[in-house]
Amino acid sequence: MPPSALMNLKILLPFEIFADKAGVSRIVAETREGSFGLLPHRLDCVAALAPGILTYENSAEGEVYVAVDEGVLVKTGLDVLISVRNAIGGTDLAHLHEAVEREFLHLDEREQSVRSVMAKMESDLISRLAEFQRE
Repeated sequence: MPPSALMNLKILLPFEIFADKAGVSRIVAETREGSFGLLPHRLDCVAALAPGILTYENSAEGEVYVAVDEGVLVKTGLDVLISVRNAIGGTDLAHLHEAVEREFLHLDEREQSVRSVMAKMESDLISRLAEFQRE
């Protein structure tokens, strides 16, 4: 494929650029509905990503696997921008799958716990404010 017909991939984390790759010939990402692939001439799109394994291929590195947390993928022309909360690179799929399960899926459980505590704190604050107004 001529270099002008290859994609540019950028994976962004909240505080850094995880990867900035040129010459990407294909990308496979996971959503809640399943996996889907991107080729250079696919129509522009936006997708909500689920925690899982992102695969991309370029001539310099071959096939590369990245474990990603949930996020969003935006394809405009030949540019693909992926913004996720966390990413882990590697070549061993078994270790990356373990990382997804260990790091990203359990994070959701911790977030739910924190949200529950925050909701209780907010409820208590509102109750106290209501009592304060009655006095």
